Amino acid sequence: MRAWIILVGSAVFETVWAIALSESNGFSEPVPTVVFVVAAVISMTGLGIAAQHIPIGTAYGVWTGIGAVGTVVYSAVTGQEQLSWFGWLCLVVIVGAVVGLKLTTPGKAEGAPVSDEAGTL
Repeated sequence: MRAWIILVGSAVFETVWAIALSESNGFSEPVPTVVFVVAAVISMTGLGIAAQHIPIGTAYGVWTGIGAVGTVVYSAVTGQEQLSWFGWLCLVVIVGAVVGLKLTTPGKAEGAPVSDEAGTL
């Protein structure tokens, strides 16, 4: 369960770095640029830690799905982006896919790393 919490947290930081990237105006604005760098490091580190315990395909799919939905929702709520009903429906489908990946990933004992076929890392 800890790996999933780390994964979701790192996906939230993916949303933060994506928004900061947009606000940095090509890295010409110092504060958003620093926020981008810090959030990107936290986000990637969390993904790396989670991927030790969750299969990478699932971890990456969940990470990108949450990050994408968070970024689009932020943009829509702040008026930077207009979404049609179909756009909102697509976001719901992405959320459904993320939940589906979580529910269909085989459970592992807490702290048990993901191993290859030979049983090693």
